Amino acid sequence: MSNCESDAVIEVSGLSRSFGRKEALRDVSLRVKRGQVFGLVGENGAGKTTLIQHLLGAYQAKTGSVRVFGINPVYDPTAVLGRIGYLSEDRDLPRWMRVRELMRYTQAFYPNWDPAFAEKLREEFSLPADAKIGTLSRGELARAGLLAALAHRPELLLLDEPSSGLDAVARQHILAAVVRTVAEEGRTVVFSSHLLEEVERVADHVAMIHEGRVVLDMGMDEVKARHRKFILRAKEAGRALPKLPGVIHAVGDGREWSVVCEGEEGAFVHAAQAAGCEVIESAVPTLEAIFVARATA
Repeated sequence: MSNCESDAVIEVSGLSRSFGRKEALRDVSLRVKRGQVFGLVGENGAGKTTLIQHLLGAYQAKTGSVRVFGINPVYDPTAVLGRIGYLSEDRDLPRWMRVRELMRYTQAFYPNWDPAFAEKLREEFSLPADAKIGTLSRGELARAGLLAALAHRPELLLLDEPSSGLDAVARQHILAAVVRTVAEEGRTVVFSSHLLEEVERVADHVAMIHEGRVVLDMGMDEVKARHRKFILRAKEAGRALPKLPGVIHAVGDGREWSVVCEGEEGAFVHAAQAAGCEVIESAVPTLEAIFVARATA
């Protein structure tokens, strides 16, 4: 095994992609290490699904490069796809099959399929073996797709909006239990979501994509350590927010401002006080607040 493969499962460098006049990805570079739970966040249409399709080899990189397990997935799909479990956002499963038939059908594509594990997942996900795929609810379709993606114990699990159609209990079960279990077994999980609170709960690394660009890429602990949210109140009303170090985004009415900043908290507080502002509140912002700040910066 090469050093590249032993460390990085995914390496994307300088990837750009356009569909007509729409620029879906703009100079995207990402590196996903083995064993990570990697959250890919952004609003709908930001480019998350387009990036995942490149990882699956459905699109060839015209600008930049894509490597999965050190391999170009377009040139050698057999060497890549057999090691990936994939759950698509649209749950494109054969609607005429029954759940049991879907399991047998999917097993034929994966030599490492684990029938006992598949059956365990079916029971955990409360999927009737004789139920037709076409009669399943959106949540049940998601669970059936996840079963098919997990049962061959893939090295890399790609989940595109896995919570679509799921209730809160099912979302917590899949993301907090299944995803974490896979990662703890030494596998790697990449999941895209526009629900940032989910990503914040289970991911150990996050990349934010806005309008095709990566606007943040760092470990979740580092995200929390580097960002603060402050409520500031000016001693004199009607003033503009003074220039302060590390400000990414600020909203206010001339007397009170909500500010998201990056950097050392003490330096910011000292600068704010010196500029005539009182610090009313200081807190670690949510991932959603950080994304909004980054996207509107």
